[in-house]
Amino acid sequence: MAITVQEPMRALLYAPFYAATALGAWDQEELEVNHVTAPRASTAADSLFHGTVDVCWGGPMRVNHAYDQRAGCDLVCFGEAVTRDPFFLIGRTARPNFRLAVLTAMRLATVGEVPTPWLCLQDDVRRIGLDPDNLVRVGDQTMIENIYAMRHLEVDVIQLSQPLAEQLIASGDGHLWYAAANRGRCSYTSFYARKAVIDDRREEMLKLVRGLYRAEKWLQRRTPEGIADIMAPYFPQVPVGLLRAAIQRYRVLGIWSENPILPRVGYDRLKAALISGGFARGTPYEAAVDNSLAEQVVEEDPPSL
Repeated sequence: MAITVQEPMRALLYAPFYAATALGAWDQEELEVNHVTAPRASTAADSLFHGTVDVCWGGPMRVNHAYDQRAGCDLVCFGEAVTRDPFFLIGRTARPNFRLAVLTAMRLATVGEVPTPWLCLQDDVRRIGLDPDNLVRVGDQTMIENIYAMRHLEVDVIQLSQPLAEQLIASGDGHLWYAAANRGRCSYTSFYARKAVIDDRREEMLKLVRGLYRAEKWLQRRTPEGIADIMAPYFPQVPVGLLRAAIQRYRVLGIWSENPILPRVGYDRLKAALISGGFARGTPYEAAVDNSLAEQVVEEDPPSL
């Protein structure tokens, strides 16, 4: 029986999953995987409870939110893929000595499509002793809308992921102020599913995580050019040179996990941001994370793709 896996949206930060698919990692495990895309990222987890998908990939943020919203929630994260925050602050003018405190004098536009980028940034701001509620911020626009706003001098700095950040930098219309990955481990993306489904289909889930681990090894060992060749069909509108540069920046920042074990330190940093931002009460690591599958495949040490 096939496993149906759902992505929340198309994004370069999800490269480990695309690599596993494109390189046949799950075919080599003799695992049939059907891929679907969520109608809306905000309701991705609902499909697990409706039984229309078996596994999602996305942020542990979604799991924390589900525990707050659903009595008897049994979602767990397993198989980490993105271990650092993949978002950037891109400013209209160069600011090589940028500090977060500068934001108090700026007009900031943050990501409107999903909540995690702002939740993590506001936590960074709190940790330097400032109140993020005092920032002049636009938070209800898409990243594309925010690019337009900065080009038309409506805001001073915007929050973007790749390849949009790289596009602005390459054009000279934007300047890198802050890479959120530099805060350290902050578990951003993993597989997640209902614990009952994992228990019932454990061997298939093991194959799923093993395939991901092999793709993670592949990503760590390949050049940006080689990775871009595999990613290009997933991003046909992005020029190959720009795609390579975006991948190289992500590689240098270490946003992709070296193995699928989701570390407590990364989870706790993300959870702290969800709590400080008033988004979630915060689900304990022991309830929200199951590393048993990942630990088994890491011990097996399967070959790279």
